Amino acid sequence: MVAQDIIIRPIITEKSMAGIAAKRYTFEVAKSATKIDIARAVEELFKVEVAKVNTLHVRGHMRRQGRYEGYTSSWKKAVVTLKEGSKAIEFFEGMM
Repeated sequence: MVAQDIIIRPIITEKSMAGIAAKRYTFEVAKSATKIDIARAVEELFKVEVAKVNTLHVRGHMRRQGRYEGYTSSWKKAVVTLKEGSKAIEFFEGMM
């Protein structure tokens, strides 16, 4: 897989923004991506050094629209922690 196919989008929430001070960034990633794939993709795209990657599967939630109901799609989340000597990701710097 190409790095652009692995990292789908950044997750911008209050909880994920609180981790930026500790060089911890959150992304939505491809469901089939492994921790090693995610680390390589982040290093390639943002030119940083990755210390560790934590992943979790987010289940779809039940949603209703009138009398119709269904589930939102499930997806995979990755929390990437950078090494101490690594530079920060510029994309997130403007959001703080």
